[in-house]
Order: sequence, then C-alpha cells, then structure tokens
Amino acid sequence: MPHDASASESALIRDETRRRWSLALPALTVITLLSIAPLAVMVAYSFMQAGQYAGVEPGFSLDGWRAVFFERDFFDDSLIPATAHLSILGRSIALALATTALTFVFGIPTAWFIATRPQSSRGFWMFLITVPFWTNLLVRTIAIQEVIRADGTLNRILLATGIIDEPLQMMFTNGAVLVGMTYVYLPLMVLPVYAAIEKFDFRLSEAAYDLYASRLYCLRRVVLPLMWPGIIAGSILVFIPALGAYVTPRLMGGGRAMMWGNLIDLQFGQGRNWPLGAALSITLTLVVLGALIWYARRAAKGDQANG
Repeated sequence: MPHDASASESALIRDETRRRWSLALPALTVITLLSIAPLAVMVAYSFMQAGQYAGVEPGFSLDGWRAVFFERDFFDDSLIPATAHLSILGRSIALALATTALTFVFGIPTAWFIATRPQSSRGFWMFLITVPFWTNLLVRTIAIQEVIRADGTLNRILLATGIIDEPLQMMFTNGAVLVGMTYVYLPLMVLPVYAAIEKFDFRLSEAAYDLYASRLYCLRRVVLPLMWPGIIAGSILVFIPALGAYVTPRLMGGGRAMMWGNLIDLQFGQGRNWPLGAALSITLTLVVLGALIWYARRAAKGDQANG
C-alpha cells in the first residue's frame, strides 16, 4: 500500500508538471522566436565577414569583434584602442547612470507624495503619472525638445523675466540628452517605488520618532531599507532602456552626443558593417546582463540585511 500511494503521488506530480509545461509552452515559444532567435542571429553575424556593400558573407571572422575595441593605425596599420567606441560606451554608461540617479532624486519624493495622499485621490495622481505612456516615445521627446530649444518655452520665460539676455543653447548637448531621458523614464522609477511605499507601515517611523530618532536617521535606517526592492526595480527599469536609448539621444543630442544605440544604427545603416553592428549589439547585451547581475546581488544583500 505505501508503494502504491508513492507511485500515485509521483504520477500526480508528473501530470502536474506536464500541465504546467503545456501552459507555459506558448509563452516559451514566443520568447524563443522573438528574443532568443534574433539574438542568435546577431551572434552569428558578429562572427561573419562584412559584405562588400552591406550584409554579411559566409566565413568565420573576428574583424567585427576586433573593431569594437581596436582600430587600425593610419600610418603603420597596427592595432590601437578604438577611442571613439570606448568614448561612446563611457558616455552611454555615464548618461544612463546619471538618468537613473536623477529619476531617483525626483521619483522618490513624487512616489512618497502620491502614497501619502488619501486613498480616494491616489488614483488621480497615478493617472497623471501614467498619462505619458499613452503617447509615443517620439512625441514625448519632441515635446521636451520644444521646451528647451533656443526659441522654446524655457528660453522665452527666462528672456521675458530678464534673467538672461540671450537664449541659452541647451540642445545637442549631453545635458539635453540627460534632461530628455530623465523626463521620458521618470514614470518607470515612480511606479515601483510607489508600490513599495504603499506597503510601508508608517507606525515604524512613528516608533523611530518615539525613540528620539531624527528625520534623516529614520529615513536612512527605517524608510529606505524597506523601500529597497522598489528602488532596485525602478533602477533596473530606468538604467537598461537608458543605456540602449536611440530616439532621445538622436533628437536631443544630434551628432554631438552619440550613444551606443546610435552607433549600432550607424553601422547597420551608413556604415554598412553588419558584423561590427552585431558585435556592438552583443556588447550592449553583455553590459546590460552585467548590470542585471549586479543589481540582483545588491537586492539579495539588501533583503538579507533587512531580513
């Protein structure tokens, strides 16, 4: 009898496992076709030879990967670091980190304000936060472009009030790209942080005040540790798309503030060097993967510390 019961239980477990796999099969198929397969194509292209006019030609070659980090010297044909590519990569990472930091600075107070409103009015404030998602990214970028350009709204206000004598040139700079990406990705920071604050038990902060903790100490030792999962989630949601951003740097930075996504487009378009473009794409994927692993470890350490 015990053997029959064990066999029956094993059969039930196998049936449940098959049922779960059958339910997950459509999603796994879509992920494979739309994510893994294109990535595999990019990996294959990165190890092929560049076509004469575009595309790739059969044959193994490391020229694409070599060109990511090195270039040929004009005089002696020796390999030297590809300073242009490394500069663009550094700019992309720096702007993505700065965007994450600014969305954190502006997103935390915004999320706190919404979470501390009466329950009846929170829906209205969340509606205002999500409204930008109703419009296309291109439209939102053009909107912020109209604000900071030379004859835009901001310069008109500053000129009318006498604060400046001539328009400020803010477009086509790293600062313009940073402003544009902060505006575009701010809701991605607000939403997860709001979800974390909404679950916060404010009696904990009251207990900290009763024990003579200052506001700053309470924020640092009580509030922020409990908000950590939301902060990590928001940072991931902002950093990853900001690192590979294309539309906003293209419109706000022009050719003066090129980022990694623009460089990839350049190689597949005007450069007609598909192996290099594919290698640049895989490099971006590896950087994003490294950031995800680092964030996951930080989140795990935060959970252990708060547990």
